[in-house]
Amino acid sequence: MSYLETTAQFYAEAAETPQIGLCCVSTPPLQLPGLKVPEIMQQMNYGCGTTIHPTELFGEPTVLYIGVGGGLEALQFAYFCRKPSAVIAIDPVSEMRLAAARNLQFAAKENDWFDANFVKILEGNAFELPMPDASVDVVAQNCLFNIFEPADLQRALREAHRVLKPGGRLIMSDPIATRPIPLHLQADERLRAMCLSGAMTYDEYIQQSIDAGFGQVEIRARRPYRLLDIHNYDLEQSLLLESLDSVSFKVPIPSDGACVFTGKTAIYSGAESFLDDRVGHVLQRGIPSAVCDKTATKLALNFPQEVTITDSTWHYNGGGCC
Repeated sequence: MSYLETTAQFYAEAAETPQIGLCCVSTPPLQLPGLKVPEIMQQMNYGCGTTIHPTELFGEPTVLYIGVGGGLEALQFAYFCRKPSAVIAIDPVSEMRLAAARNLQFAAKENDWFDANFVKILEGNAFELPMPDASVDVVAQNCLFNIFEPADLQRALREAHRVLKPGGRLIMSDPIATRPIPLHLQADERLRAMCLSGAMTYDEYIQQSIDAGFGQVEIRARRPYRLLDIHNYDLEQSLLLESLDSVSFKVPIPSDGACVFTGKTAIYSGAESFLDDRVGHVLQRGIPSAVCDKTATKLALNFPQEVTITDSTWHYNGGGCC
């Protein structure tokens, strides 16, 4: 079998026999007023972080969710998009589609506001999304794209870019690796399906989004995820995996490169009341201003005595320089 076939079989088994923490670290679902999550959905929470960021979901957007899983995040997206077929969830695994549909029926019984028709479940895969060009506001995936080999990941990202409207958002949560994963682990198809051996480094992962055409990337969260230890993974040194939540925007890539926001700020401390760098950035003296990493580097280079650049917080929620 190919690694994709191995993955499909793995999740078919997970759909029919849910196992808590089967592949990913099970975290409590986001608490929202009036939202009750069925227990079975929590058991099938096979994600490493979350793609539910309320600030991205204003205006009842149309959401395309890739890899429906147990339906948890489809339900959470529907909380913000309360109209028929506002959430379109696709999955290539028939067992998972059936499980998600069943779980959403349970959710409808527990939530007065929810109608199962809010979520439309379709057969499909990340490489050939069953949607027209520029047709959705948000594309989301949780702990799926990290499974793909690099060429397949680029195919999936370009498909997401295709179906997004201009200015639309790709919301992702995936493991990343703090150093390159050894080839013998990358070649283990079951470990790849378990989201343990396909992760890229942070720089590689972000560059993939930029290469697919996304002109702005914002990091919502970065946290420890799993440790691949020397005893169980044939390693000379343990390898830490992290969970990365990001939002990539379908906007043109600027001539000087994409804008990546990781929570850095720039603080001007010169003699004047403000600093104008003449390329669109004005810093008020003493007041931290959110800047993308590209702008942070330029300000530090051009004004080394007058501007302090703070470290990345890895928790950025908009309002920056670009």
